[in-house]
Amino acid sequence: MSDVNAVVDERVKQTSGLRKALIRPELGAIVGTIAVFAFFIVFAGDSGMFNAQGVLNWSTVSAQFVIIAVGACMLMIAGEFDLSVGSMIGFAGMSIAIMSVTLGWPVWIAILVTFAICIAIGALNGIIVVRTGLPSFIVTLAFLFILRGFTIFFPQLIERRTIIGGISDVAQGDWLAPVFGGKILGGLFVWLADLGLVDTFSRGTREGQPVVDGIPMLIVWALGLMILAHVVLTRTRFGNWVFAAGGDAQAARYVGVPVNRVKILMFMFTAFCATIFATCQVMEFGSAGADRGLLKEFEAIIAVVIGGALLTGGYGSVIGAALGALIFGVVQQGLFFAGVESSLFRVFLGVILLLAVILNTYIRRIITGER
Repeated sequence: MSDVNAVVDERVKQTSGLRKALIRPELGAIVGTIAVFAFFIVFAGDSGMFNAQGVLNWSTVSAQFVIIAVGACMLMIAGEFDLSVGSMIGFAGMSIAIMSVTLGWPVWIAILVTFAICIAIGALNGIIVVRTGLPSFIVTLAFLFILRGFTIFFPQLIERRTIIGGISDVAQGDWLAPVFGGKILGGLFVWLADLGLVDTFSRGTREGQPVVDGIPMLIVWALGLMILAHVVLTRTRFGNWVFAAGGDAQAARYVGVPVNRVKILMFMFTAFCATIFATCQVMEFGSAGADRGLLKEFEAIIAVVIGGALLTGGYGSVIGAALGALIFGVVQQGLFFAGVESSLFRVFLGVILLLAVILNTYIRRIITGER
């Protein structure tokens, strides 16, 4: 019996401990995160980047990237792309502004109707892709222009302008607005300020109050979506379906995976994440602009690729994508604290994307055994 148990199936590719570590999707993002933090601790550590206000600044920026990266990651693992995310952000924000400010609807109704419209557009994206067999790159590129065009056209038609303000005023007393634009744990920071652990304002109308008065709901949404998506991908049958749909769609269909339904749901989830981003944004700034969300679709995809997802689908990690988004936020704010020209952030995006694709190509060869 021991001899039988000792037999190794030659069809199974044996994997060493080092090899297992190398093929973890999060590996590159973990290394990158450590390197980025080490760099800015050395070159921007004395600039206030890592005090309470500084941490809140880059955490908020990172949270924006996390929200859209989570949706993009799920969709890319399922084997598809959505290039309309950035336009969806601008469209959703303008929809809320027009309904609440121009038409006078209650903010909560404007938010819920906008979610319904955007999720329906996400479903339409998915249906067109699965029914026609067209590449999602082409379909969502078309919607990128369609949504951006509507985002510019409607406010010009109705308001004769492309920026609509006054959302903060109409959101006063609304029950749903604080879910996207409020803050939590304000009392905790007052307590920390009393203990001297958080700085306070030294003058002005807010003298004695903590410089950080709570955690924005944007960060709460980012953490919630990241945890939810990670659990779904790694702990549920639906998560297995997502990996299967992106890995080998035809083989997945043979074993009963509803591939088309999975892909459509992932397009809807991506639209849902984009709408959350847009809603938090308009509640924070109190306005909507036709140029909001510009290039966010590419930033989301880059964060996912940095996080270890393969462009071919079937492989990736939500945690890795979140770390990729964290790298974005830290670098974007870190360049400011380090006194470096902020336009170099785009240079960083290009370099990090190239390196991530090279690394992911190497990982794919390890997984498949290619030379």
